[in-house]
Amino acid sequence: MRKINKLFSSEEAGHCPTHMQRAMSLIGDMCTLLIVVSLLSGPRRFGELLEAVGNVSPKTVSQRLKRLEEIKIVKRCAYAEIPPRVVYHLTEKGQALADIIEAIRQFGETYLVDDETSSNASSQPRH
Repeated sequence: MRKINKLFSSEEAGHCPTHMQRAMSLIGDMCTLLIVVSLLSGPRRFGELLEAVGNVSPKTVSQRLKRLEEIKIVKRCAYAEIPPRVVYHLTEKGQALADIIEAIRQFGETYLVDDETSSNASSQPRH
């Protein structure tokens, strides 16, 4: 609790500030996070993003991309070509998520690898 209290003012320590709730809502959505992770390595077309997020419907990916556009994390570039081509890329604001995503990855590698191994072992049938 001491570390948390150092991060917040005494007014904020008893509850989660609105700006933090918004950030956690954004990065707490797995589909949104996977879209951002995919775009960190460069611009992507819709089909590439759909493939990157795995078993998620095109409608859901489209909704997440629209939301990310609205909050200026993703920029959509449509090219007047035949067939039409649309490419998505991260804005500067979106690139700012790179350190957060890296911290989540490091936390998982450091603290959750053993949990994954033990949960996989316990779900295996015993002979």
